[in-house]
Amino acid sequence: MHTGTMHAEEFDIDVPLVRRLIAAQFPQWAGLPVTLVDSAGTSNAMYRLGADMVVRLPRIAGAASDVEKEHRWLPWLAPQLPVAVPLPLGKGMPAEGYPWHWSVYCWIEGVNPAVGRIAEPGLLAQDLAEFCAALHRIDPADGSPSFRSEPLATRDASTRGAIAELHEIVDTDAATAVWEAGLQGSVRPGPKVWIHSDLQPGNLLVVEGRLSAVIDFGCLGLGDPAVDLIAAWYVLPAEARGVFRAALGADDGAWARGRGWALSTALSELRYYRDTNPVMAAIARHVIHEVLTEHGRGGRRGDGDTHAG
Repeated sequence: MHTGTMHAEEFDIDVPLVRRLIAAQFPQWAGLPVTLVDSAGTSNAMYRLGADMVVRLPRIAGAASDVEKEHRWLPWLAPQLPVAVPLPLGKGMPAEGYPWHWSVYCWIEGVNPAVGRIAEPGLLAQDLAEFCAALHRIDPADGSPSFRSEPLATRDASTRGAIAELHEIVDTDAATAVWEAGLQGSVRPGPKVWIHSDLQPGNLLVVEGRLSAVIDFGCLGLGDPAVDLIAAWYVLPAEARGVFRAALGADDGAWARGRGWALSTALSELRYYRDTNPVMAAIARHVIHEVLTEHGRGGRRGDGDTHAG
């Protein structure tokens, strides 16, 4: 769990503030206990409200715009998805010195998948693919660009900069090779689709090894479905990636772009959070290791770990 400051402009949020906001704006819930949720999340602070609700407050201005998006789209998306997603129960207003809108959601039971200790990797891979496929099929009309809607190539300078800055931690030659392979991945034809674009362990819940919910849709929007392939390296062990890829029918170009997205995202997170959020930094290191290991072995279809290149 992280409770300290991670961002230069982060707002100081605590239990007394949450209690005051609830009492003033949702008096029907004022008597319920408020407790901090154990989370390594970076954009929002979460507090359990009673037994079946959670209060979610943006830590920074950049996350504040996500509130309106989630309230608009999650109730519409939910019936079209195979697992639970957070359902908004109330939208809070700026007050008590807190500057942004905030949310009350239903509480969803489950735990984040443990990186490197997935109980049912093949089944989880199938569940993740089913979720992605369902989301990508939903009518994109009126959707706005996702947080990661830009072409992968626009991240070239920042990604190479991160590789250089992390040279004492990361194999720079191997990372550069993976990145350049991602840039060479064929551009997807056709319109953009709905993507979650942040399928990391902290945004997934599992029950008895199976995917039970996908949470935190702050990065939701329209983009290249290859972005959602980051789950292959952020969540799944090597032996389950072939199941995930096959279920989604990802071709070589999409797989290369997805691996590039995973590497670029993890490098950025490691550079930003290595001194402020140990959990996020550890996950980023794991992803970088997995990406470089897979690429180093050629990522061939049909090898012992069902990798694909």
